Amino acid sequence: MREQLLLFCNWSTLGVCAALKLPQIFAVLAARSARGISLPSLLLELAGFLVFLQYQCYYEYPLLTYLEYPILIAQDALLLLCVFHFNGNVKGAAPYLAVFVASWFVLPLQKWIIDLAMNLSTFISTASKFAQLQYLWKTRDSGAVSVLSWSLASYTCATRIITTLMTTSDFTILVRFVIMLALNLWVTATVRHYRTTVVKAE
Repeated sequence: MREQLLLFCNWSTLGVCAALKLPQIFAVLAARSARGISLPSLLLELAGFLVFLQYQCYYEYPLLTYLEYPILIAQDALLLLCVFHFNGNVKGAAPYLAVFVASWFVLPLQKWIIDLAMNLSTFISTASKFAQLQYLWKTRDSGAVSVLSWSLASYTCATRIITTLMTTSDFTILVRFVIMLALNLWVTATVRHYRTTVVKAE
């Protein structure tokens, strides 16, 4: 039973993450606008994903416990390009992408670097969620933000809490997923709130 639950959580997380950012990307492309999406939030999220993936690779944790992260990074990079495109500055993405690539090679150079980065990545990822929340509070408009993407992100955090408890029991990772679950649910609720408010106003 324990193994089946672990397999279900791992594979369902991987399946969900394969399409996690697609509703958001399609929403941006359909609207031909990045309205409602916070660029700082997206950049911070991408940084958090990169650190988390490198940390898991460095400590050689089971592949199935983090296999979704390369997929998420690729989708975030595509979404980032869409945001820069619809903001009229595609070339503006280049410096950020260069920093992310360089960071990938710097992080595993020393154990203390990757450990420090992992601890900071929880704060970085938390900041990314608050940046999105702040943007929504400021504009009071969810624009092209996808409720489905944020709901799926909440699900994957919940399943990763289970898989972490059942495999590595890494406290740093567990704390990260608990915080991310709470914040993803908060963003989802906020997006739904402003979407309902706009519909009522119409």
